[in-house]
Amino acid sequence: MASKKLANLREDYSKKELDIADVLKNPLKQFENWIKEALQSEVPEPNAMTLSTVSSDGIPSARIVLLKKLNEKGFTFFTNYKSHKGKEMAKNKNVALTFVWLELERQVRIEGVVKKISRKSSEKYFQSRPKKSQMGAWVSSQSKVIKDRSVLEKSMKDLEERYKDEKVLPCPPNWGGYIVQPVKIEFWQGRSSRLHDRIGYKLSKKGKWKMERLAP
Repeated sequence: MASKKLANLREDYSKKELDIADVLKNPLKQFENWIKEALQSEVPEPNAMTLSTVSSDGIPSARIVLLKKLNEKGFTFFTNYKSHKGKEMAKNKNVALTFVWLELERQVRIEGVVKKISRKSSEKYFQSRPKKSQMGAWVSSQSKVIKDRSVLEKSMKDLEERYKDEKVLPCPPNWGGYIVQPVKIEFWQGRSSRLHDRIGYKLSKKGKWKMERLAP
């Protein structure tokens, strides 16, 4: 029954159009425009993105992380270096990001190379977070198996007592930021009858972006 319902789901997209003559030549500037629209439209968690990594034996893995900074160099997020994704990125720098804003019938796909940001920048961002979030980074050995939730709760309680008189915590040595430097970016706009608009950008060896329309 569930499979039949899934097969019958239909949504005809008609909110916007995307023409190659209307987009910016720099895809990072174009992305900045789109995420501003998502913010203005009050899309829930507009900075949520799927980060896809690949293991050393070629097995893909994906999870949601949050975009925390965007500039001309790329897309920055933060996580535990020793997490599952951190270990995979240490061995394979090629990653992909995917944004979806269903309210605007839009998707953005990004392929690029990831690298760690400076320790100073990671520490600065870490200490700008709410104190409880800072504690959470210390408490969680991300991706490791634990007995039950009480392990986390006890560690959190101990840490709260230890730092009760401190406004900020030191940044864990195994926590920090990454920047994804894009080589491909694709903007997808839903259109009627599944004839969607897709505009792709590729970065040349000379550092120039080539723009082209893609079939849906």
